[in-house]
Amino acid sequence: MRTYLITYDAACHSRQGLSRAIMQLGEAWARPLETAWYVQSAERAHSLERRLQPHLHSGDGLLIQQVEADAVLSNTALRWFRKRRQTDGDWHNVAVFPATGVPEAHAA
Repeated sequence: MRTYLITYDAACHSRQGLSRAIMQLGEAWARPLETAWYVQSAERAHSLERRLQPHLHSGDGLLIQQVEADAVLSNTALRWFRKRRQTDGDWHNVAVFPATGVPEAHAA
């Protein structure tokens, strides 16, 4: 089993479809940062790229790199999830971050 780092720059469109596709690439996945993923898969990087290509637009950037299992993380955590399967048209455990970030608190 290989571990891949997958990260992307999505040009002004919903990342939900791409997130779902990444979660289906291998046996397990982790999302330590907004557009950074770790995926454990037996496939080669080129195969993963072909599977993600339909979810990318012409202005999108994509990086897929095989990495060691160890990582140094600051201000984040690494929690692995098992591959999610679609059940009755519903996807479980899809986590999409808001496009605009966290709203600021208003003073009282």
